[in-house]
Amino acid sequence: MAESQGTEAATRVADVLLLFTDGPDFLGVTAIARSLDLSKAVVHRILQTLVERRLLVSDPASRGYQLGPAAAALGARALRESQLRTVAMPVLRELQLATGETTTVSARVHSGRVYLDQVESTREIKMTVEVGRRYPLHAGSSSTCILAFLPDSEREAVLSADLPTLTTRTTTDHDLLRARLAEIRETGIAGSDGERQEGAGSVAAPVFGIDGTVIGAISVCGPAHRVDAEARERFGPLVREAADRISRALGWSGGLPK
Repeated sequence: MAESQGTEAATRVADVLLLFTDGPDFLGVTAIARSLDLSKAVVHRILQTLVERRLLVSDPASRGYQLGPAAAALGARALRESQLRTVAMPVLRELQLATGETTTVSARVHSGRVYLDQVESTREIKMTVEVGRRYPLHAGSSSTCILAFLPDSEREAVLSADLPTLTTRTTTDHDLLRARLAEIRETGIAGSDGERQEGAGSVAAPVFGIDGTVIGAISVCGPAHRVDAEARERFGPLVREAADRISRALGWSGGLPK
C-alpha cells in the first residue's frame, strides 16, 4: 500500500511539472487543479515542495508559479547529454545547406514531443521553433510521423482523446487522421501545411532507436509560401534519408519498422 501511494504521489508531482512544458508561463493553483483533476490542497502541497527545491518559483503579483532555476539546469543538462541531439546536429546542418530552410530535431516525450534543437535558415524570412516546449502528436509533420509509428495501443490512446484545434487547418477527425497515419507508415514521410502553426510548411521523417522504437523526428520547415506542396515533395526524400542516417548511427538497422 505504501509503495502504491508513493508511486501515485510521484506521478502527481511529475504531472504538475509537465504542465509547465506546454502551458502558459505562469500557472496558478486553480488552473493546475482543474487540469489534473486534483484538489487545491494537494496541488498547493506539491507546489510548495517544488518551490523549496527551486524547480518552481512563485510570483506574488500574478499569484502563479513558473519554472525555476533548478528546472532550467535540468533541462540544459538533458539537452547537452541527449544522444539523439548529438547525433542529429551534424546531419541537420547538411540538410539545412541542401534545402536552405530551418531544420529541426524532436524527441518523443510523455503525451507529446519537444524540439531538442534546430539549425536556422540563413534567409531573412525564416521559421524558428521553441526548444523544450511540449507539442501534441496529432498536428504538424514531426508530431504525426512520431504518432504514426507508435505501438497500436499508444496511437489509439492519442486518437481516442479529444484533439485540440491549433489552427484552421488542424485535422481533428479521428478517421481522417488514421488514414493519414497509415500513409505515413507506408512512405516514412509526413508533411504539414499550417496545421500546427499558421503560415508554416514542413516535412518530417521519424527517427528510430536501436530496438526499432520511434524516439523522435527531424524536419525541414519554413514559410508556407516557400515550403509548399512542390517543395515538400522535393525535400521529402532528403529528410527521410537524413532520418535513416541518424537512426543507423543510434543503432537501428535502417528502414521503416514493420
